[in-house]
Amino acid sequence: MIALDIAIKNKYYANSTAVVLKDIQFSVKPGEFVAIIGPSGSGKTTLLNMLSGLEDATAQKLLGNSKSLHDCKEYQLGYVFQQPRLMPWLTVNENIQLVLPTAQERKIKTLLAQVGLADKGDYYPKQLSGGMQRRVAIARAFAVNPELILLDEPFNSLDAPTAAKLRLLLVNLCKSCGSTVVFVTHDLSEAIYLADRIIFMSNSPSSIIHQVNVNLPKPRKESGSTELAWQSQLMAQYPQILSGSVSTD
Repeated sequence: MIALDIAIKNKYYANSTAVVLKDIQFSVKPGEFVAIIGPSGSGKTTLLNMLSGLEDATAQKLLGNSKSLHDCKEYQLGYVFQQPRLMPWLTVNENIQLVLPTAQERKIKTLLAQVGLADKGDYYPKQLSGGMQRRVAIARAFAVNPELILLDEPFNSLDAPTAAKLRLLLVNLCKSCGSTVVFVTHDLSEAIYLADRIIFMSNSPSSIIHQVNVNLPKPRKESGSTELAWQSQLMAQYPQILSGSVSTD
């Protein structure tokens, strides 16, 4: 498992003077599940891309187990994007094999069984529903036994029953793998169901406006009475928090 220590002073996009992220500082404990919520355009995806190395993080502090996150070769990273990003010309088996250094047919078969796609290994992405494609993307992310897994609104645009099944799948995979998780979502109830801690961000230039531990026992229920009561209490205290403000006006 990996611990994160993040400090981003100012993040600009290339060829722009506009600040996207400003004075972002937080830590994540080994095995902790942290959800990040903020308004659209607040830089949540940019933050994940910086953690993954897909976005430039020059002069920022991104540490994993006290070492530079991007220089450290001692951990495995999984990333589930907003879209499945499967190679359309490859089968399900081949899409998962892409992230593995050697042929591991047995491992892929086990993963597909775990995500409910035991008989779909030879299918192509176009032969799968949207929910099935998301399952493949999750299986691919966990194929590397990730110490750190990043998820960028992975259940966005799915119907409610499918999203609920995939959230439960994610809970079980994270539990079995022991991964440290950073999860971006717009859905507060989803964050309450999944996360140990929620970080709330402001509008751009985005900074952290509030953090809260979800001090509810696990396993939790989706939209259970206890979870809904916890959410109502938070929203009563900070009615504008999902809009990027902790103002009580």
